[in-house]
Amino acid sequence: MSDSTISSGPVSAETGPAASRRYSIPVRPPAVRRLRGYAFDPSLSTRLETAGINEITYSVPWEVSLDRGPTGEYLEVVDYDPSSDCFYEPVDLNNPYLIAQDGLAPSEGSPQFHQQMTYAVAMTTIRNFEQALGRKVLWRAHTEEKPQAGNTHANEETETFIQRLRIYPHAMREANAFYSPAKKALLFGYFNAITDQRDAFLPGGTVFTCLSHDIIAHETTHALLDGVHRRMIERTHPDSLAFHEAFSDIVALFQHFTFPEVLRSQIGKTRGDLTSFNLLGQLAQEFGVAIGNYGALRDAIGQVNEETKKWEPLTPDPQDYLTVFEPHARGSILVAAVFDAFTSIYRDRTADLLRIASGGTGVLPSGALHPDLVKRLADEAAKAARHVLLMCIRALDYCPPVNLTFGDYLRALITADMDIVPIDDRGYRLSFLEAFRRRGIYPQGVRNLSVGSLCWPTASENTRDSFKSLTDSLRAISDRSRYFRTRQETFEALEKMRKSLREQLCPIFEDNPLLESLTGLVIKPNNRVEGLTLDSAGEPSFEIHSLQPAQRVGPDGDLLNQLIISITQERILPLDPDFPQGQVIHFRGGCTLILDLDSLELRYLIVKPIWEVGDSRLIDQRNFIRTGQENLARVTYFSSDSAFTEPFAMLHRGF
Repeated sequence: MSDSTISSGPVSAETGPAASRRYSIPVRPPAVRRLRGYAFDPSLSTRLETAGINEITYSVPWEVSLDRGPTGEYLEVVDYDPSSDCFYEPVDLNNPYLIAQDGLAPSEGSPQFHQQMTYAVAMTTIRNFEQALGRKVLWRAHTEEKPQAGNTHANEETETFIQRLRIYPHAMREANAFYSPAKKALLFGYFNAITDQRDAFLPGGTVFTCLSHDIIAHETTHALLDGVHRRMIERTHPDSLAFHEAFSDIVALFQHFTFPEVLRSQIGKTRGDLTSFNLLGQLAQEFGVAIGNYGALRDAIGQVNEETKKWEPLTPDPQDYLTVFEPHARGSILVAAVFDAFTSIYRDRTADLLRIASGGTGVLPSGALHPDLVKRLADEAAKAARHVLLMCIRALDYCPPVNLTFGDYLRALITADMDIVPIDDRGYRLSFLEAFRRRGIYPQGVRNLSVGSLCWPTASENTRDSFKSLTDSLRAISDRSRYFRTRQETFEALEKMRKSLREQLCPIFEDNPLLESLTGLVIKPNNRVEGLTLDSAGEPSFEIHSLQPAQRVGPDGDLLNQLIISITQERILPLDPDFPQGQVIHFRGGCTLILDLDSLELRYLIVKPIWEVGDSRLIDQRNFIRTGQENLARVTYFSSDSAFTEPFAMLHRGF
């Protein structure tokens, strides 16, 4: 698209093309679009103490072709209210008056501001994902299955590109908001408050979930995570849905630290101690109070005592991971671990500042902190939070494609950070290790808890040699991946590459007998595993779950070019081996391959085998279902088979 031009210089009588060329100056589109919104939610703007920090300006990527709605490259806001049976007039963010004043002013009574708020927060979250992953994000594709004969034959799938995630700011009149994988949409509800805290909230007042930064960021993260790993929704382990909930909370929490006014205010209020009561560690304050809580919906560092009604800091209990199974409560264990790691990093980064400010004692004198110290502490907190947020998102590429546990995620965090920052002079990785250990979260298959042991093992020379024919065939992919121009072009090209790669894998596996044991897959036609799904030719079926190029830049400017390939398989087995005609389960295995695109060598091979001696994962999944933990997530929250197509709908009712 050509740049616009403006005339410059003195007025001349000269006319014609020559004069136009002489006085034309190219004007490029702005880098960002500034939009006003709430840092938290509307309730904080009604309190004198927080009103000054709650209204902020979001800087989101400028979209040249943004239409009314707003409707852009990634998002389409559709403001239909089924309860009132009406469409609200869509906002036009290209209106010059709105551009000049950074969008509409925050207002609970303006549907157009509601549209602006959801767009601003969702685009902020998308930008953070793209910066961490090193690529454009794609929403989960629309999948159509063509059933095959026999219950052990895999269905043939065709995938269609989904350009935009739809956002419905007023989708329902209830205390709910959720991401719909079936509709590829975010649906936000509104409701009347039921709180009895008359001094904190207007009884019966209307609460709009689409005006909460935390709820919008949380739901957008669900959609983004589903686009990266669509198998993570499947309930195969107590950590499955809990991880989805925890990760979405983590992203929402750490985006708080990108708001400078809020950060400086809370640093000053807590005298630099972010483990004490503060807004930065809380989620959805208005929603929590409106549904009857004595505080925010969730808090990463503390909770309100039900008896005393006073806030108390959380004390890590390693037994919680063994006894807590409700997805939100279990997810809060992971959130607390990540926030604990962050506070350790923050304390290390600010220790010198506190020594300087205290004359070497490390104990600050009483009274308000000096504004310069507040600013420096806030700068360090923002930098540490930014690093932790990017670490958490980047780790998604280093996860196994199925049956993710919190321990697996810790290993992914450590490995991803070691790849991009080889020398950890700030102790980030050790901070994560300690925080997870305090909560009893341990990965399986490691000999000790050193940082080196937690890193996924690098591929040996023999393993790299085994994959050499595969990596050679991917050279074209590495060359083409740098020149994808649009997200749709990326999707279509990667789809072709996935199909081509699938065709190449079978002969490669036949030529090298070691590959099946290395990848945990069963590919050879003569290998038969109970319940393994087969393709239309009666051979073991597998899917190239994802194929994604990534280009990341380290803090020293080092460029990391990678290709991430996930391959999965499925077995359909009886829940009770002694009753083969009864209920069946879907058991999956697979591997994630991480290749260096510069050397085209296999770097990591992360495996969850489809079959192993003893089948320990299969036994665990059967026990998970038998003991009712899987049903706790389905029966408690869902009334029908919609649990499988809308796994977040009832899970988020009342959050």
